[in-house]
Amino acid sequence: MISYLRTGLARVHTTADRLRQEMEQAFERYRDRLEAVEAEMRACLPMPAGRLARFYGMMAYHLGWQDAAFRPAAARTGKRLRPLLCLLAAEAVGGDWQDALPAAAAVELLHNFTLIHDDIEDHSPLRRGRPTVWSIWGIPQAINVGDGLFVLARMALFRLRERGVGPETVLQAVALLDRAILHICEGQYLDLSFEGDTEVTEEAYTEMIAAKTAALIEVAVHLGGLVGGGSSDEISSLRRYGAALGLAFQVQDDLLGVWGKEEETGKPAAADLYSRKLGLPVVHALAHAPAKDRAALARLYQSQEPLDAKAAEWVLELLERAGSRQYTEAVAAAYHAQAVAALEGLPDTSARRALAEIASLLVGRRS
Repeated sequence: MISYLRTGLARVHTTADRLRQEMEQAFERYRDRLEAVEAEMRACLPMPAGRLARFYGMMAYHLGWQDAAFRPAAARTGKRLRPLLCLLAAEAVGGDWQDALPAAAAVELLHNFTLIHDDIEDHSPLRRGRPTVWSIWGIPQAINVGDGLFVLARMALFRLRERGVGPETVLQAVALLDRAILHICEGQYLDLSFEGDTEVTEEAYTEMIAAKTAALIEVAVHLGGLVGGGSSDEISSLRRYGAALGLAFQVQDDLLGVWGKEEETGKPAAADLYSRKLGLPVVHALAHAPAKDRAALARLYQSQEPLDAKAAEWVLELLERAGSRQYTEAVAAAYHAQAVAALEGLPDTSARRALAEIASLLVGRRS
């Protein structure tokens, strides 16, 4: 069994390496847009001298622009996926992607606010291969830094006026972002409430990720379509795309949380098992593994004792026996298909094709 597991993991890692390279190549084609997003985000972040310098420096650290001593740095920043989707959505409905830059920056700043708070709530010591904000400066400061990014995200949307976007559209954009923030908080509540609950159903899991993860991707493309001047039908197509892609993205994240490599995820291998996260692989196993395995897995996830390497290896074996990895991959593929199908409501342009390509790369498969 161990030999089989190692062979399976090697196959997953080889596929991940190839897909990572393809993702990097795809994003390289949009370097101009990503650099513009970065410039817009920097314009949204005050960098005062004096006593407040450390406050904003902590934000810059988290965003990868400074090191822990507040010196300029070029650390890993994440793919900036959500802002790119926002810009491509604006293009897909015939708009100018540059007009959507403030919305793209708002979405990314909001995303990073959620990451800072998520790291606190999960007690995560690492983010993108570096110590998290709370692990360096403490939980109270990290909460405050996250709150600051939350406000800057909302303020970023008002920069749409400088791009010639009308006040009515700006107010609508702010309302959309606020609604997404509430959904994200609802999803985080559900996620936290699942801790130790081994009777969580797949339906409840899907409700949670629809709010916690998919809501932000959906609002990213919704904002892009709105600023780009899309019709109600086009925006509806984008929203369906974003919602399905968000679900696929989280399910894929669950796969990486169990079988991903540390050098790619920035977190220890099998991190979700050690933290007893109830991702889809475990939710599936708790419902479909043989009764004896289900009972043992439930006891393990309800225990307060730290999970050791031997126990994590046993869980990996159980997930394989239950077919949970294969099932999770199939669910991600199904959501991917829904996302691509939603794009059929948009004109056949290079931006629409880019949205489809990114969806395929994110879930580890081609259309």
